Amino acid sequence: MITRALLVIIGAFITAYGLETVLIPNNVSDGGVTGLSIVGANLIGFPLGLLIAVLNIPFVFLGYKQIGTSFAIYSVIGIASLAIGTILMHHLPPIIEGDTLLITVVGGIIIGFGMGVALRNGGALDGIDMLAVLLSRKLPFGTSDLILFLNMFVFIVVSTVFGFQGAILSAIAYYIASKVVHIVEEGLSGSKTFKIITNEPELMVEKIRENLGRGATYNVVEGGYSNEKFKEINCVINRLEDSKMKEIINEIDEDAFVIVYDVAEVKGGNFKKHDVH
Repeated sequence: MITRALLVIIGAFITAYGLETVLIPNNVSDGGVTGLSIVGANLIGFPLGLLIAVLNIPFVFLGYKQIGTSFAIYSVIGIASLAIGTILMHHLPPIIEGDTLLITVVGGIIIGFGMGVALRNGGALDGIDMLAVLLSRKLPFGTSDLILFLNMFVFIVVSTVFGFQGAILSAIAYYIASKVVHIVEEGLSGSKTFKIITNEPELMVEKIRENLGRGATYNVVEGGYSNEKFKEINCVINRLEDSKMKEIINEIDEDAFVIVYDVAEVKGGNFKKHDVH
């Protein structure tokens, strides 16, 4: 728990560094509650850290009600650390100036990495996602659609302070940050699940075990039209093994029915990297 709390704090300070040395000095904002806090700090002159802490209070309460005590505690630690970090780093000189493309890319990467570290260890640095989860239960829209809608509103507000160009750059930086958060949470390699229906299920599983060192499971499925029963193979692999898996499938049965989808996390069992041969 102490390690996770420290990592949430580190993630928050990394995010604060990206805000104070890249985005804010170049009139570029972030999305969510942090973006609204930046606008508020520019309009009324309150310290950014104070606004981040105050505006996130209702969202932390939502997180406590919707997700749980542990998430709320780590989020309080993260948001408080972000607020303190922006105060401590406010007078640091900007590390990039002028080049708008470089500003959005570097700023997005830094804040995305910091937010990803915090989220991976159980804490959030911004409350807008919690609001989206709550609204998705009341409205006929998905969480991702609501996050997009809420941030569109944020960037409209940002345009009143930083202008249309600043709002567009802020949206680009936010998009880059969201992609980096995804990478940090799930890792660069990630995993994939293959669902395979073939006329040679036993041979397919044997080849997968021999060539990839991966185990597999069977599900008995029935064709909706033919009512014929099949053994459906389920196998989880590393992304790096994707091409080799496809080679094995094509070698044994070119007409095999295959479904492939990404897996966010794999734990337990014998899921370890093996030599591909």
